[in-house]
Amino acid sequence: MTRTDLSRGVRTTPGREILISGAGVAGAALAFWLNRYGFQVTVVEKARAPRAGGYPVDVRGTALEVVRRMGILPRLREAHIDLRRLTFLDEDGGEVVSVSPHAVTGGVAGRDLEVRRGDLTEALCAAVRDDVEFVFDDSIDTLDQSGHGVDITFRGGGRRTFAMVIGADGLHSRTRELVFGPEERFHRYLGYCFAGFTLPNTFGLSHETTLWNAPGRAAALYAVGEDEDVHALLAFARQKPPADAFRDPEARRDLVTTVFADAGWEVPGMLAALWDADDLFFDGVGQIRMPRWSSGRVALVGDAAYAPSFLTGQGSSLALVGAFMLAGSLADRDHGAGFAAYEHGTREFVTANQEQVGEGDAALFPTTSRALEQRNEMLRGLSSMPSAEGRPAHSALTLPEFTPVT
Repeated sequence: MTRTDLSRGVRTTPGREILISGAGVAGAALAFWLNRYGFQVTVVEKARAPRAGGYPVDVRGTALEVVRRMGILPRLREAHIDLRRLTFLDEDGGEVVSVSPHAVTGGVAGRDLEVRRGDLTEALCAAVRDDVEFVFDDSIDTLDQSGHGVDITFRGGGRRTFAMVIGADGLHSRTRELVFGPEERFHRYLGYCFAGFTLPNTFGLSHETTLWNAPGRAAALYAVGEDEDVHALLAFARQKPPADAFRDPEARRDLVTTVFADAGWEVPGMLAALWDADDLFFDGVGQIRMPRWSSGRVALVGDAAYAPSFLTGQGSSLALVGAFMLAGSLADRDHGAGFAAYEHGTREFVTANQEQVGEGDAALFPTTSRALEQRNEMLRGLSSMPSAEGRPAHSALTLPEFTPVT
């Protein structure tokens, strides 16, 4: 569907028209459940097409029950990456220890999932694309709430009115900015920055991650398979967010190159690939913490409302659970009561997952030599232990039963 469709008249049931901004994990999952409960759903996405590929993400704990109820669990099992080994290296490139990834993440072997972000999003969209209006290459320009709806002007020129609008547009949400104010009010910087990109697998790695550490710096290579590109990550501690690097692509490459200039192992080759990468993603590590997730007829879900940071490994799982809870809370209530029920039922679960990591204390990225050695000693102990049986925060919410509209 093209952007011009947004200015056409669309036959809907009054009070049941919902616009979702963002076609990622949270937006696509929310579209599925809202459609199940009888809403007329439009999803607008600024990208030109569904985003393929992407860094692998985890689906575990309560989120597994969400995808099971959606009927996409078998498809995700087929897409499961099955990471088999996580190897930690010291500053000289020597091996510290090699462990089962589940021993570190708190996951459960044979049950939890790790899939490419694009595979998860595609499975979600495929489950609902015939029943929901998807509009790509467009986004919300202005938003005006009235007593009876939300008037939207799109960047492509279209205008529509919806009963409700949901922002599922990520950490740097445009919807949140329009309704709640600037991001800095809600963003909690955790003291790290990172650069992610892909490069050819010339390392002989397969279904494994290798992580190099020096105090305050880390470099990781994540190999999904033998013949596929490797995901590279360069992360480093920084007391304040580097504003220049966020604005200027060349400045971010300069910053990362300077921080890792004297690093050994495979880092020099990673820095060379950094300059040629056409998929470089650079950002600070942070969380979104808001006193409320809705205002009037507008609500937020996923990273837009409560990004936990990639350090928790729970971003996609929170998005899936939040989408389920939001849609179900609206199933038989008006927007005010539904948004309140969504927050009441979900906030404790969100908080438990966000509090797994605090400012400057990421276990995988120690900032001092002492903390790094303590981390390594802990890992050596894990190497002889069985796989963990799941962290409580991952499964801290039992999903309620909502009744679909038939």
